[in-house]
Amino acid sequence: MTKKLDELEKQLKRSNLWDDPQTAQKTTKEYAALKRELETYEILQQEADEFEDWFDLLAQDKGLEAEIKSNLKRLDKKIGQLELEKILGGEMDKNNAIVTIHPGAGGTESQDWVQMLLRMFLRWAERRKYKTQVIDLLPGDEAGIKSVDFTVQGEYAFGYLKSETGVHRLVRISPFDANHRRHTSFASVFVTPEVEEGIDIQIDEKELKIDTYRASGAGGQHVNVTDSAVRITHLPTGLVAQCQNERSQHRNKDMAMKMLRSRLYDKLSREKEEELKKLQGEKKDIGWGSQIRSYVLAPYRLVKDHRTDFESGNVDAILDGDIDAFIEAFLSSKLNKA
Repeated sequence: MTKKLDELEKQLKRSNLWDDPQTAQKTTKEYAALKRELETYEILQQEADEFEDWFDLLAQDKGLEAEIKSNLKRLDKKIGQLELEKILGGEMDKNNAIVTIHPGAGGTESQDWVQMLLRMFLRWAERRKYKTQVIDLLPGDEAGIKSVDFTVQGEYAFGYLKSETGVHRLVRISPFDANHRRHTSFASVFVTPEVEEGIDIQIDEKELKIDTYRASGAGGQHVNVTDSAVRITHLPTGLVAQCQNERSQHRNKDMAMKMLRSRLYDKLSREKEEELKKLQGEKKDIGWGSQIRSYVLAPYRLVKDHRTDFESGNVDAILDGDIDAFIEAFLSSKLNKA
């Protein structure tokens, strides 16, 4: 690792580095990530070495036992986090994520579930100090959300959130039913990596249909009286990306193109993966559209992931963004299958 870091440092010191901006940015990013990883290892090693001193002190003062256990637990958590990040070795795992949530059948019930899921993911991102930005949001007619696209910006955002792609099922006593009956709602979550400019994704401008329209969501008077919102359709694939969050049409178009690149990359990656499975004679897994997790609020309270069988009864904490245990269980299961 140190040798690789030295090589990158030499490249960064070259006088002609920025003659090729894309290569320069890639090298800079790789250097920063590797340096951060090395520093993390060094800090953990130092903390681990300090425990020899702690144990020597413990022999003299048993009152330090609680403090040592607390420090050991904290170190174990850091090591576990580092091990988890080593699992995330995919080409795009370190990238930002673009998340789309749509309701299933059920009208207001499912639309309200979309809003609950949006809050859950935003709270999860907040816990991790990730930045988020809602790109496009279509409110429900009565309550909830008809569709929403948002970005999560931070290292390994896609690597973690890719585990959330699929259908999420909610069972609860409906707040919209005067007879207080139990309802089941579905919402689909779709996560793609934000694709950097240096990644070769061929998009022919002639194959794009670009529509502008008046934004319908929040955003102030300017947003609502001008055709600033942009919808881009990739005609060969039918993929659609749209943005109405920004005030200018130009910025909305840039964001929509970024989303389209992300979705095209994801489509190509999935096609390659399916082709590989066919060549290997493997049974095709159920992907997009599969029910991955159930959130039951009545008659009992339980959240269960159907892919890993991991479950928790702390429903309120989970809906408030505490989903790391589910993400870790999924990633660990993928590692065990590899």
